[in-house]
Amino acid sequence: MKYKKYIKDSIKISEIGLGAWQLGQNSGWKSMSEIEAIELVHKSLDLGINFFDTAPNYGHGTGEERLGKALKKTDRSKIVINTKFGHTHKGTLNFNSNYIRESLEGSLKRLQVEYVDSLIIHNPPSEYFDGNKNDHYEILEKLIEEGKIKAYGASLDTYDDMKLIMDTTNSKVIEALFNIFHQDILHGFEIAKNKDVGIIVKIPLDSGWLTGKYNADSRFDDIRARWSIEDIETRAYLVNKVKSIVGTKEKLSQIAIAFCLAYDAVSTVIPGNVNIQQLRNNIESTNISISQSLIKTLEKLYQSEIKDLNLPW
Repeated sequence: MKYKKYIKDSIKISEIGLGAWQLGQNSGWKSMSEIEAIELVHKSLDLGINFFDTAPNYGHGTGEERLGKALKKTDRSKIVINTKFGHTHKGTLNFNSNYIRESLEGSLKRLQVEYVDSLIIHNPPSEYFDGNKNDHYEILEKLIEEGKIKAYGASLDTYDDMKLIMDTTNSKVIEALFNIFHQDILHGFEIAKNKDVGIIVKIPLDSGWLTGKYNADSRFDDIRARWSIEDIETRAYLVNKVKSIVGTKEKLSQIAIAFCLAYDAVSTVIPGNVNIQQLRNNIESTNISISQSLIKTLEKLYQSEIKDLNLPW
């Protein structure tokens, strides 16, 4: 495992982190028992992962609870935890600034820790990213002073939102949608590097499509049921296009993760894992080095054939 810079006053974090959405009870993905969830976290630690991303709404709070139980005996100084604010443990949305402290206190209790390394606003409407029009960031600064967080930022999907929050706040963490099919935020990578903003890449496998195991006939009965047949057919076509470019020497999923890790601005990538074999497979991606020519070809594919499709997440 390789480790990269995250935020000031933080240890370096593993290039592959554990996205903890699936740990929660009835999370919207494959059902996972508490025993399985804890085992997955422990195996992650064994394999060198020290970065954990969670949120109050993952399994209505059970995601944080299970992560807290799994990490209970781990030296707190050797792990980095990122959680979120805005999607509540009750399954509702509350982005009001006066709810930040209550939300954080709930997360700390469920995680059984005294602080989190970073707290980010969880994909709010775009107007919340403007630090000149919202008092959220003053409250977040106070939480830093109190030692309850080390840094703050946001989870987001577009370059415009990324630039706005970096231009108007002291945010030092961006969790961004980025993969071969979604490259809009690529324009913000250089700005993030110059401002010492750590980038967490979410959804690097495009919710499973970039594993190569789905096709135009695939249908879904979990959170991915939101896709129309047209969405599925479009993604299937694009997957075949990517396969024709990258070849079959390595697994497509590993190429997809290696693509994200190829950018210096990226601190960590958090692919979903519902079992230990998937975890191992994702970690093996760190051993793959893809050429600059392949990176440029995939960037060109996005610009010429994918960008204007505005693929729904």
